[in-house]
Amino acid sequence: MSWGKSPGSPDVQEEIDWKRKQTPPGKRLDGQYALVTGASRGFGRTIALALAEEGAHVAVNYNRSKNDAEEVVKEIQSKGVKAIAVQADIRDRKQVIAMADKVWSEWGRLDILINNAGETAASMQSWRDMDDEIIDETLDLDVKGTLYCLHEFGMRMLDKQKEGTIVNVASNVIVTGSPRSPVYAAAKYGIIGLTKSYALAFAPYVRVNAMAPGYMDTPSLRSRKDWTDDRRQFMVSQTPLRSIGKPENIAYTAVFLASQDSFHMTGNTLLCDGGFGMVGA
Repeated sequence: MSWGKSPGSPDVQEEIDWKRKQTPPGKRLDGQYALVTGASRGFGRTIALALAEEGAHVAVNYNRSKNDAEEVVKEIQSKGVKAIAVQADIRDRKQVIAMADKVWSEWGRLDILINNAGETAASMQSWRDMDDEIIDETLDLDVKGTLYCLHEFGMRMLDKQKEGTIVNVASNVIVTGSPRSPVYAAAKYGIIGLTKSYALAFAPYVRVNAMAPGYMDTPSLRSRKDWTDDRRQFMVSQTPLRSIGKPENIAYTAVFLASQDSFHMTGNTLLCDGGFGMVGA
């Protein structure tokens, strides 16, 4: 997709408005090419399907879950758009570069990058559980992995296309903190730093924003030892919208940030946690 003018042009908004009129109803991402990291399952899978619903062709990144990734590809293709599975351990910069090479070889461009892959350090039940391996795994995937993808894909969007949008998945722990796992909070706060830094570096051509969900009603959450009925009831009671978020609803925050509906936003972080972590202006 090309707007034909840089975002700094006086009439760029007119061109965006024109493009919207050419887009089929309900297809905000029609014809665009996207990549979602960690998309073979969980929230990444849900985001990938949401992008496809809006007309995007989607590259499904996975590390080890090849069969799951191929199933997601089939689901996406059933919606009438293109999809490919791309393997890479994003903690390894060389693999990230190879993945970018494959995407550009296959499609010749990338319009949307969703940095979803992350480690929640779910095995940590308390800040007292200091574990070097968990610390390294969390920081490597959340911070280094996001950094490598932001840098490599964003640089190509900037240099080759002069356009693109990037959405990083953080967490509402950037507001609430995490006494269970301080390293998880540190990692997600690191993503906010990366979001702001690359938003400035890539401006005005490539927009970079973040979304910050709270607890999501997923199998992984329900399987956690600390997710008891009492804990769930407490979280619901403290959440203004009185529910634990469903991935299929929260995924559309990523769609909004990836689309031209958020045209005048970059370096921003959107909380999407039912109001649990609402902050003052």
